[in-house]
Amino acid sequence: MRMRNHGAMACSCVRTLLWSRSRSSAPWMLGPRPRLYSSAPWMLRPGPRLYSSAPWMLRPGPRLYSSAPWMLRPGPRLYSSAPWMLGPRLYTDKATQRDVSSQPTGGIIYTEEHCNLRESLRKIIEKKINPFVDKWEEAGIFPAHRIFKILGDAGFLGVNRPKEYGGLGLDFSYNIAVAEELGNIRCGGIPMAIGVQTDMATPALARFGSEELKRQFLQPTIAGDMVACLGVSEVGAGSDVANIKTKAVKDGDDYIINGGKMWITNGCQADWMCLLANTGNGPLHKSKSLICLPMKLPGINVTRKIDKLGMRSSDTAEVFFEDVRVPTKYLIGDEGKGFTYQMLQFQEERMWGVAGTLAPMQNIVQETIEYTRQRKIFDQPVLHNQTVHYRLAELETEIELLRSLLYRSVAQYIQGDDVTKLASMAKLKAGRLVREVADSCLQFWGGMGFTNEVLVSRLYRDMRLMSIGGGADEVMLSIICKYMGTFPEKK
Repeated sequence: MRMRNHGAMACSCVRTLLWSRSRSSAPWMLGPRPRLYSSAPWMLRPGPRLYSSAPWMLRPGPRLYSSAPWMLRPGPRLYSSAPWMLGPRLYTDKATQRDVSSQPTGGIIYTEEHCNLRESLRKIIEKKINPFVDKWEEAGIFPAHRIFKILGDAGFLGVNRPKEYGGLGLDFSYNIAVAEELGNIRCGGIPMAIGVQTDMATPALARFGSEELKRQFLQPTIAGDMVACLGVSEVGAGSDVANIKTKAVKDGDDYIINGGKMWITNGCQADWMCLLANTGNGPLHKSKSLICLPMKLPGINVTRKIDKLGMRSSDTAEVFFEDVRVPTKYLIGDEGKGFTYQMLQFQEERMWGVAGTLAPMQNIVQETIEYTRQRKIFDQPVLHNQTVHYRLAELETEIELLRSLLYRSVAQYIQGDDVTKLASMAKLKAGRLVREVADSCLQFWGGMGFTNEVLVSRLYRDMRLMSIGGGADEVMLSIICKYMGTFPEKK
């Protein structure tokens, strides 16, 4: 009986304290107050000091610690915006709240220097590129030489290239920072064209090319004086690079090139092509070479500018070669190793491509939030429908998860690790997620989303390429399966 009386007195004291303190307007949430109490035994109850007879509960004193290694151990003060979560800070005034998750973050790979680089690039994008994007989209081409020269003068076309050739000499993480910022260009075509210049046509040349080739092709490309393109894909060989048919046959001190290339970004404006061609008759993976091919040579015919679904401001060409003669000294590295060189740079290309999807997805989500907040249906903002704001929360979560996977891949790549599996996973996820984000957000725009007047519809078209170019989703799955040991072996 005495124990029951003590229990009743304790409950009475708790009730008195609860009613004497201001509480949250939501009965299941704990609002911010100097002291916080809850009648639920599993919820956080900070006061001057908190103790519990249950070993799994938090016991804060001046500092809060937990015997469980996975629990948060903050400094002098612990706050929470929700009773079941330990957050960095609890605010009583919504006007003072700041969502740091939506700000550019680098996690484990970015420093203040990365952020400064992005800020400088952002100014160029806002002043020299975005004001003209609509015009270039309508024309189906942008002035590559003019834009590349602007970027080259600012150092953005050779961020991780050697200083002796005009580069900045930084590591690959700075390339990723640039790729992320380029995603703020209000179309997909121009960032893709820049990516070809910086991370698709030049990596093998910078790594394996002769001094003469670097001076003749790499240095002016970094400066923005030359536009480069990559000649790998063909009509019958896209993701299946080993089956290309273009040949380069030796004739004295020259190669004679015959064949054709398809889907060549920058092909209509390029000054030179990093060409992958068959230079031997041996095994498919050991008979190919990379060659620097000037695009003004006799026998090179840019037959058409391809009319595409998206990426409209980027020119994409079909190119044919008929008895094109090029000096053998234009060979990049060793003969027969072109396939290997190409596979090595594919990892950089894929991580660069993934980075380029982050800002577009964030921009789509943010603009959708703003639009649905002011667009009303049935006398309330569209955003207030649970289906809408929950879906946007899911998409934001997926974007951050992709960002973490990318940063992990980049960090390990810089350390010299093989990131083929991680890069393939990131490429696969980015291709699927960007379609999901664009499709979901476009739906919330209603009829406006079906026009060419908003960003979401443009990126709905442009970003579809992410699951096709640079290795289709199915190729990424095959690579991942090989690393998992689940891909069937050929008999």
